[in-house]
Amino acid sequence: MTETQIKIVQNSWKLVAQDSEQAGKLFYARLFEIAPNVRPMFPEDTSAQEKKLTTMLSYVINKLGNLNQIIEEVRSLALRHVKYGATPAHFPVVGEALLWTLEKGLDKNWNTEVAEAWTLCYTTLSGAMVQAIEVSPVTEKY
Repeated sequence: MTETQIKIVQNSWKLVAQDSEQAGKLFYARLFEIAPNVRPMFPEDTSAQEKKLTTMLSYVINKLGNLNQIIEEVRSLALRHVKYGATPAHFPVVGEALLWTLEKGLDKNWNTEVAEAWTLCYTTLSGAMVQAIEVSPVTEKY
């Protein structure tokens, strides 16, 4: 990611995070709409999960300027998610739900440049997560 793309992601996230509770609700509603098969992986009340999602996004996005520093943390996060049933096949649909949520949250501030920066951000991070899952001996079950 370029410095400009990192700033776009960080600045646009600040706008969305102003109502992080709504962002979390939108994300999970969309995720369950487009991938109902993942619904059983989550508790009935997703409010705690919504908070975890937006907190982790804020943490990672704030550290994007030093991507090498957070890649290992992102990989560890992926391996923790395997315990809940996550597989590499889930990452594209999660990305779709995230980008949709961002588009809704940013409204008129969503444009091609923002979409491209977020897409690159997500594919970079999710690529590291998928790679961690694929090479980990503890994930042979998928």
